[in-house]
Amino acid sequence: MSKTSWVEKYRPKTVDEYVFRDEDQKAQVREWIESGEIPHLLFHGPPGTGKTTLAKIIINELDIDDFDVMMMNGSKEGRKIDEFNDKLDGFTQTIPFSQYKIIFIDEADYLNLHSVQPSLRTPMVEYHHCRFILTCNYVHKIMPAIQDRCQVFKIEKQDYNEFTARVAEVLIAEEVEFDIDLLDTYVKASYPSLRKALNVVQQNTVAGKLNMPTTSEGTVEIKTEFVNLVKQGKYRQGVELLGKNIRQDEIEDMLVWCSDNVDMFADTDEHFFQANKIIRDAIVQIPSIAHPDIHITATVGDLLSIKGELLH
Repeated sequence: MSKTSWVEKYRPKTVDEYVFRDEDQKAQVREWIESGEIPHLLFHGPPGTGKTTLAKIIINELDIDDFDVMMMNGSKEGRKIDEFNDKLDGFTQTIPFSQYKIIFIDEADYLNLHSVQPSLRTPMVEYHHCRFILTCNYVHKIMPAIQDRCQVFKIEKQDYNEFTARVAEVLIAEEVEFDIDLLDTYVKASYPSLRKALNVVQQNTVAGKLNMPTTSEGTVEIKTEFVNLVKQGKYRQGVELLGKNIRQDEIEDMLVWCSDNVDMFADTDEHFFQANKIIRDAIVQIPSIAHPDIHITATVGDLLSIKGELLH
């Protein structure tokens, strides 16, 4: 079995391998590649759904010279305006070897909203030999002036069944023995991030067999153990597990995950709307939360109680 990262090994390399939202979106990308011309692009959507992959596919299929591609990470390089501009200016102010230069900024929603993002407006308009490709999880954190200069693409999360099938395909390709119910547990814990799913199943594959996590050190492992406890009817233990391990900065992610996997808590339309209202109210309250453990315990308890399940 390969020791290389399954995320990288099975990352789509071409437009044909990539799973698009619809045929119109795929046709648009094909048109850019065939014409050799792209606008500034902004890809947004949930983490792990393929934004960075699509950006790299476009750059690769446009056959842009490596010297004409600058990759930056907004969370690491987008906080200090002077350092950011020094790097950007040194790259944009030289003649490209290819048709144009590409500035690829991953996690652009971390770019400083008050300094770095405003500084992008001028080069995006004046440097005609440059194209910007931005990716972000939260498009509302990108200032309108930047969005107006880009063609905005929403990268949708995969259909749940297709997502499950993709993880299963990788396990089969790697000749891993797995139980369908255990696979479903991992999928529920990581959906809609395929990157997380592949990482966690690879991490917990030993001697050609997929096992339950042996530790609860990471967020996905905790979610996996929670899903497993819920399946066993151990609702109180599951809720207490989340409460003991939640950090203030993880509350929003946990609640969004609950929304992405709302079928765990709702089996009718009425339950669906009730669950999402609970989640909405809990997200609205985040700024005033003093005790994240109590907040997440109460919220998930409310969600589990929707179908009349008794916590025990």
